[in-house]
Amino acid sequence: MTDILEEIVAHKRIEIETFKQQQPMNQLAKQVETMVDSAVPSMRMALTESESGIIAEFKRRSPSKGWIKKDGQPEQIPLSYQQNGATAISILTDTQYFGGFDDYIIKARQSGVTIPVLYKNFVIDEYQLLQARLCGASAVLLISAALSKERCKTLLYEAHQLRMEVLLEMHDEAEIDYAELKPDMYGINNRHLGTFVTDVETSFRLSEMLPDGCCKVSESGISNPETVKELRAVGFRGFLIGEHFMRANAPGEELKQFIKRL
Repeated sequence: MTDILEEIVAHKRIEIETFKQQQPMNQLAKQVETMVDSAVPSMRMALTESESGIIAEFKRRSPSKGWIKKDGQPEQIPLSYQQNGATAISILTDTQYFGGFDDYIIKARQSGVTIPVLYKNFVIDEYQLLQARLCGASAVLLISAALSKERCKTLLYEAHQLRMEVLLEMHDEAEIDYAELKPDMYGINNRHLGTFVTDVETSFRLSEMLPDGCCKVSESGISNPETVKELRAVGFRGFLIGEHFMRANAPGEELKQFIKRL
């Protein structure tokens, strides 16, 4: 079976080179320079202080499931998430595999979204960090499986220089040593990014291997409030949920009912 993550990262390298030709990195950096002094809302703090910890995701499609909500509007759904109790919002910005765009974060912010927004993409280059900051993200996702530990350390540092936080994602025991890089949030992805097989037990198994007192986030495969309660009991404070909400006719209303059942 073809490793989907390898395929995505290979395409991402080509995509980034195209972006750099269209707009050189120094030009993009100049645009971002004027924004760095303006603060963005802290996702880590929001999760730590929240009673629900729900990170509601705007996700129109996936490589394994195809289109989830092809007509989903970034001006509507993220704002409805905020209005219905989301602690933070994750927005997919990968175009080729997830049907997303950086512009979706811009549109969400313009619609009135003020809570933390996670730039959800396959970040492998500093250029993407500048893109994330420019469109209004509060935090970026770094995926251990897609980065060497040294590369991850560099990108984490550069994200902090741009005053963004980092959600560092791990998905098996072999990646737990990335936790020593001390990201703002420690994510456990229940979905294997090579095969896209999902198992929430991954979060329970790896939770005890993470540092005491850190902000833990469980990602993928969560569709039941009871699962959130059980994850909270073992120290998780963030719960990234996308497909469950996006498949509903009214994602924001589905989120509201989910939180009520919590």
